[in-house]
Amino acid sequence: MTDRVFIIAEAGVNHDGSLDDARRMIDVAAGAGADAVKFQTFQAGQLVTRRAGKAAYQARNTGEDGGQLAMLKALELAHEDHRGLAAHAAARGIRFMSTAFDLDSLAFLAALDMPAVKIPSGDLTWGAMLLAAARLDRPLIVSTGMADLDEIRDALSVIAFGLTRTGTPAGRADLARAFADPAGQARLRERVTLLHCTTEYPAPLTAVNLRAMDVMAQTFGLPVGYSDHTLGTSVAIAAAARGATVIEKHFTLDRTRPGPDHAASLEPAELAGMIAAIRDVEIALGRPVKAPAPEELANRAIARRSLVAARPISAGELFSLDNLTAKRPADGISPMDIWPLLGQPAARAWQADEAIDA
Repeated sequence: MTDRVFIIAEAGVNHDGSLDDARRMIDVAAGAGADAVKFQTFQAGQLVTRRAGKAAYQARNTGEDGGQLAMLKALELAHEDHRGLAAHAAARGIRFMSTAFDLDSLAFLAALDMPAVKIPSGDLTWGAMLLAAARLDRPLIVSTGMADLDEIRDALSVIAFGLTRTGTPAGRADLARAFADPAGQARLRERVTLLHCTTEYPAPLTAVNLRAMDVMAQTFGLPVGYSDHTLGTSVAIAAAARGATVIEKHFTLDRTRPGPDHAASLEPAELAGMIAAIRDVEIALGRPVKAPAPEELANRAIARRSLVAARPISAGELFSLDNLTAKRPADGISPMDIWPLLGQPAARAWQADEAIDA
C-alpha cells in the first residue's frame, strides 16, 4: 500500500475465460494508470454446489437462467495461467492481484508477489478462509458488502486471532479475546484495510451510502476504502474525496458482452478517466491545515482592502463609520483596525479615497 489512493482495476472474470483477453485487460489497466489489476482465482467445484442458482443480476447479465456451477466453470483460469498473467503484469509495470475463492487457490496465490490479499464480501463469514488469509501475514483488503458492523467485527476477530495466536479458536470467546487484546488491535491496524461495498451489479445510487465508510473507520480505527459497483465513475471519485485509501472498480474490454459483471463495468477510456480524476482529487485534498496557499499571497494586496476616507475629512474632524470606509488595494491600515480610530480627531485633512495612514 502507498500513501496515495491505491486504485485496483478489477478485471475479475471479465476475460470470459480467455487468457488472451486477460492479457489485454492487463495492458488496459496499465495504460490507464491503475496501481494493480485484479483477477479471480477459483475452482468452480470448490466454490459452489450444483444446486446453487444464479443471482438475479447474474441471470440478467448473462441472458440465461441456470446454475452458478456451469457459469463459473466457463470463467475459470488455471493456476499456471495466473503465473503467466502475473509475469505479464510485472512486464507492464503494474501490480498483479487475484482474489482466492477457495483455500487451495489462496495457498497458490500466496507464492505470487501480490501487494495484498483480498477477501471478497461473500467470504466475510467464512472463518477458515479468514484464518488462513491472516496466517499469511500479508496486507489484507477485506470487502464488507452485505455486512453489518457485528459481522465485520466477527471477521476482524478471526483475523486478529490468526495474526496473534497459534492453533484454532475453540469458539467465539477466543475470537473476542483476540479482538479485544491490544496486540490484536495493533496487528489489525498494521494489516487490514476495510472496503465498503454494495453487493449488487450495478448498484443503484440509493444503495451506496458512502457515509458507511466513516462509520467503519470510526468503529474499528482501520483504513477504509470503497469497492464500487455503480454505473459510471462519479461515486468512486466521491469516495476518494471522502477519504478512501483504496478504490476498486470493475472494468471490461466491452460492456456489451454477455457475462455476469460486464454490465456494471467501465470500458477502457472510462477507467482511464476515473483514475485521472481520482489523482486530481488527491492533489486537491492537500493537507489538514487552513492557511493561504503560496499562490494566493501575491493577491492579498489586490483583493483585500485598506481604510480610506469615504468623503473629504477636515483636520480635527472625528473619525466615524460615516467618514471612513474600506476599499482596495490593501496598502494601508487594515479595516480590522478601524475600531481604535473611531471618535479620534483627524490629524490632518484627507481627500475622498485617500488612504488613512494614522
